[in-house]
Amino acid sequence: MNTDRLPVRRVRFEYPDDLDPAWNHRFPEFAYGANSVSLLMPFAEPYFVKSVRGALPQLDESVRGRTEDFLRQELEHNVQHRRFNHLLTTRYPRLVWLERRIRTTYAWFGRTRSLRYNLAFAAGSETIAYALARWSEDHLSEFFDDADPVAANLYLWHLAEEVEHKTVAFDVYAAVDGSRLRYLMAMLTSFGLLALFCTVGVLTMMASDRRIWYPVAWFRLLRWSISLAFEVLPDMAVSAMPSHHPSDFTDPVWLATSLRYFDPETGTMPLWEGDPRAAA
Repeated sequence: MNTDRLPVRRVRFEYPDDLDPAWNHRFPEFAYGANSVSLLMPFAEPYFVKSVRGALPQLDESVRGRTEDFLRQELEHNVQHRRFNHLLTTRYPRLVWLERRIRTTYAWFGRTRSLRYNLAFAAGSETIAYALARWSEDHLSEFFDDADPVAANLYLWHLAEEVEHKTVAFDVYAAVDGSRLRYLMAMLTSFGLLALFCTVGVLTMMASDRRIWYPVAWFRLLRWSISLAFEVLPDMAVSAMPSHHPSDFTDPVWLATSLRYFDPETGTMPLWEGDPRAAA
């Protein structure tokens, strides 16, 4: 169990007034998908934070500090995505309805499920987020090279921190309960909700931008969905094995090291200018 403290970064993203919410100009369908994930963050992240915070009295002192750092990172994700989502709902007002459904769903879990289940849900969701980070690194150029650099930085920063704190929620759950069956069932529920809400979000934005009848848009979404499934589903299955720990996963190299370029004085990272591995 890793007990090292986590850096807590206060980041600043200055979005241009004319930011296009379909911020990947070559593949807007990817932006729709990423935007849909962003819509979950102001409701999923506080749910995870509340669940993990509820377990703090049961944790050993040696891991409590790292866990509190994790909570601060998650709350910063919530803050930054809430700001970005305001831009999305201004451009796509129909997303407000989806936000309400997302809020109601995560609030229901937090209100009606046990602490052990909610911790399993948080741990399973962090595993899914880590798998998304590994998949995204395999497609850095495709997803971000022709994208608005500020929007790209928002997602890359978040994904990098998912890699950085990949073990924390799992360790908290293991300290309180650790049932792999409960973990698997909660993780499958989390994945199902992610798929459902993202599908609705993508369709809403495609319809608004009149891309829903573009065959190439559906082809891209199908290709990415299959590719994502081949990353996320095996990671989920492996993580549910009795002897597995998230530290056993091999981290994506660029995301694992990218946070070293964060400037705490300005709260910024260098703007994305293309996959640095391409020039290596």
